[in-house]
Amino acid sequence: MKPYLITKDANGLLQFTINKIEKRNAICYNVMDGLLEAIELAGDEDVKALAITGAGEQAFCSGGDLSVFHELRTEEEAYGMLSKMSEILYKLLLLPKPTVAILNGTAVGGGCELAVACDYRIGSQGVKAGFVQGKLAITTGWGGGTILFEKLSPSNALKMLTEAQVYTADELQRLGFLDEIYTGSKDNACQAFLEKSLTLGTSVLSAYKTMLVQKWKVHEIKERIDEEVKNCSILWASDLHHSKVDEFRNGK
Repeated sequence: MKPYLITKDANGLLQFTINKIEKRNAICYNVMDGLLEAIELAGDEDVKALAITGAGEQAFCSGGDLSVFHELRTEEEAYGMLSKMSEILYKLLLLPKPTVAILNGTAVGGGCELAVACDYRIGSQGVKAGFVQGKLAITTGWGGGTILFEKLSPSNALKMLTEAQVYTADELQRLGFLDEIYTGSKDNACQAFLEKSLTLGTSVLSAYKTMLVQKWKVHEIKERIDEEVKNCSILWASDLHHSKVDEFRNGK
């Protein structure tokens, strides 16, 4: 089974779906490659917006696939993976088209980093999400922490990162992480959320998104993301992190 799906509808909405239900839509290197493919396709003239979601109804994305990434032990090994994904999220962040994360289920750790790199986040009524990296003795490492401080108020961003908790949909909306809570079909919800934007021309949508991108560049977001990656790589190599991952994988 292919680990991701890419579809495009007549309204100009391109949708990327992580298709790893058995792994709670965790991100592996193949999914990373799929995200790059989707971002590249989103540059086509007939694409007006990009939506990212997960297959099934249980999980949007559970972060990095620990069955793959737990083998990364050293700072250098961790940096290779973290920097690869941070480059992808940076490209997603700067994509000159509106982007929306459809949280159809739980999003934790790197799943929240993927979601926050999108311009909008909509979530189902029962969705839960949180930046739980701190419980594994690391920080965000794909650029998500840096991006979160751009998207939320500083106090709410700091709260989400330092509490390392999973929040309910209502709590996520109050924090400013979720833009809308939906019921029913995620596809219908996404179409309804983007309905007015999809009636505009691609050049108009791109022009407005570029204004936002210019703001982030002035704030040196790329340099700040790079520092986040480096800091996380150092923590990743610690014995404490490896022991926390072992405990988690053993269900303790």
